[in-house]
Amino acid sequence: MTPKMSREEFLKTTAMASAALLVSSLEGWAATTTEKKLRVALIGCGSVSNRYIPKLMSSSMIELVSLCDIKYERAEAQNKQYNVNAKTYRNIDDMLKGVPFDMMVTTTDMQVHGELNKKALLAGRHVWSEKPMANTYAEGKALLELAKSKKLRIWGAPAVVNSPQFAFMSKQIQEGKLGRVASAHGQYGHTGPGWSAFFYEKDGGSMPDLGVYNIATLTGLLGPARSIMAMTSIVNPERTVDDKGKIKVVAEDNAHILMMHDKNVISHVMCGFCYFDPHGHEATNQTLHSIQIYGDYGNMRLIGYDWETNGVMLDTDWEKPPVLMSTDKGGYVWQEGANVVGESLLTGIEPKINVEHALHVLEIIEAARKSQATGQRIKVKSTFPFPVV
Repeated sequence: MTPKMSREEFLKTTAMASAALLVSSLEGWAATTTEKKLRVALIGCGSVSNRYIPKLMSSSMIELVSLCDIKYERAEAQNKQYNVNAKTYRNIDDMLKGVPFDMMVTTTDMQVHGELNKKALLAGRHVWSEKPMANTYAEGKALLELAKSKKLRIWGAPAVVNSPQFAFMSKQIQEGKLGRVASAHGQYGHTGPGWSAFFYEKDGGSMPDLGVYNIATLTGLLGPARSIMAMTSIVNPERTVDDKGKIKVVAEDNAHILMMHDKNVISHVMCGFCYFDPHGHEATNQTLHSIQIYGDYGNMRLIGYDWETNGVMLDTDWEKPPVLMSTDKGGYVWQEGANVVGESLLTGIEPKINVEHALHVLEIIEAARKSQATGQRIKVKSTFPFPVV
């Protein structure tokens, strides 16, 4: 008689098998490609592209060959501003028929990520997608299955697991430096973007735009969430934005999410578009402890944000003051994800960033919305290879 496998053993086994399959496909593609550089096309030439374009161009292994935007003048302007010398396109269909490329980088409005990523996969291109990679977990899972069926790769932002500070914090937990971990907290917010309405429209909101970072960090450090309880609200029912003027806010601009992890660890994320922060999107000098982990032997707090890290404060002594550790960023920047996964396609070296982790974060966001709508605790089914580092 075959012994029964526990849920923990099953999840661990399936995660390892899935990871092995992805590594195999990556090594296979790297072995067959004859290109000296990975040819990349970027779709979505708005504000985020100002970080992505220079970063992509900084890689000796990547050639940015195409820029695309439905507001065509933006693609032309970015091509000129950064001296890209790429072909420019008005829509994804023209881009897919145009100059050949290997990987698409998606930096458009979040509501269309899923459909654009699907088109790229169907056309035989790898994908790096800004968050979220789809608007629902089911849509994201279908994209992953499509990619596997075509022996392609898809990844989703954020890249927070790449920072040296994430690795440091993970090591402290795994080595038991904090004792038995019990609780954790993450927070990220500002007063909200003013340049586009999509942040406040259906399938927008503070969770997929802001909370996604902390959710990825906390699950990356503590393991997959098993269940979710959340409260979300709309604090400012109207906004005035550059592209549409005064609009009605539909998506949450304030969210609190409770996550239950294995071993009864509870974490909490708060995020919103109604939080005063003079640093805004520039966090170089941010001193806020945005990620906090507490155990019965010690605690540690990430200084700055997980997308722009400034060190870790470690407190493990009853008499001595906390110590500032891991201040070297090691070149880590939040926009490096596309470079890291793109270069991995050439080297065959599996990156820390994992698509199943991105899908898990997406399911948590979906579960948080369901919890708010029903007032219930929602179970989470997905998982990912853990520990990350």
